[in-house]
Amino acid sequence: MHAEALTIYLNDHLAGATTGVELSRRIARAHRSSGRAATLRSLAEDISQDRQTLLDLMDALDVTPQRYKICAGWMAEKAARLKPNGRLRHRSGLSSLIELETLRIGIQGKFQLWRALMPVAAELDRLDTARLRKLMDRARDQMATVDALHGAAATAVLSPRTARPGAPVPG
Repeated sequence: MHAEALTIYLNDHLAGATTGVELSRRIARAHRSSGRAATLRSLAEDISQDRQTLLDLMDALDVTPQRYKICAGWMAEKAARLKPNGRLRHRSGLSSLIELETLRIGIQGKFQLWRALMPVAAELDRLDTARLRKLMDRARDQMATVDALHGAAATAVLSPRTARPGAPVPG
């Protein structure tokens, strides 16, 4: 059961990581002209690197990526774009809020993944606990970044004094 459970668990996280990469890139593209563009690009790159790290860990553990789950993660991000946001042709500031909240949930899940692998790493020499700790620290940093972006976006979109229809993540 251990090997089967690990295979399912890691592939489920790979699907989520695929969604996270697509979502973080979408957010970065949508705000490429804002003052937060560099932060968003860096965050998207970090999330992409974390997905590759997951693939490397899966390889070290002889876990084969399941293509259908990768495709499902990719399609989930595309389907989420169809959510009504109160506007027909343009992004709404609410889109930024929901996307950042979704991204935050994904990063929290990734943190939990790295933490769940700690006992596995303690038993297998194919995983490095120090590396997992660094990945957990990086996930914490990513969550803090998203929290700050979300706070600024929430103020810009929802505050009675500053709300502007279609407001992007403030720069």
